[in-house]
Amino acid sequence: MQAVLFDMDGTLVDSEKIWEVGLNELAAHHGRPLSAQARRDMVGTNMAESMRILHEDLGLPLTKEATDSSVVWLEERVKELLHGGVPWQPGARELLGALKAAGVPLALVTATHRHLVDVALLTIGAEHFDAVVAGDEVDQTKPHPMPYLTAAAMVGAEARNCVAVEDSPNGIKSARAAGCAVLAVPCEVELDPEGVTLVGSLLDVDVDYLRKLVQ
Repeated sequence: MQAVLFDMDGTLVDSEKIWEVGLNELAAHHGRPLSAQARRDMVGTNMAESMRILHEDLGLPLTKEATDSSVVWLEERVKELLHGGVPWQPGARELLGALKAAGVPLALVTATHRHLVDVALLTIGAEHFDAVVAGDEVDQTKPHPMPYLTAAAMVGAEARNCVAVEDSPNGIKSARAAGCAVLAVPCEVELDPEGVTLVGSLLDVDVDYLRKLVQ
């Protein structure tokens, strides 16, 4: 195992609920409620796709100007919420510490834009990671393999010798397409167990467990 590559929202921290607050408030700002199905469809998608889903669900214009305006509104609100701190997922902080102590290179791989990642890292701790790949720093985002391939290269590893830790279908597709071994930890949506190792929480995982996934 040359490195472990972590998703952020829903995997390390329970920030999907923060995004849900922001999305529901954005929908209210537009004067319409967001459907539960639309919210589920957004989990693990990039911002452009999330705004397409939201605008279609609310019957709003799909022009770039309209969706860009929603992005600005949402990101400013989520940034305010993130500044209040974000709760860790069970076992996440302990696993990061154990991997760091074992000298395993770590990367953060997220579809969230960098200016929001930097706020979340005030809670998570930027010192845990040897590399960070944010959603606006790659030409293709999840489910494309580019984010994971980029992260592996940044820490000097081959993706096939890395473990990716994910909580969303799009993230799993991205990591598998890159050739990573995938540890899936469900958060907001159910996950297909095919081709991944599925666990209930990161409390069930240690460094040796992750090493065996690559072996």
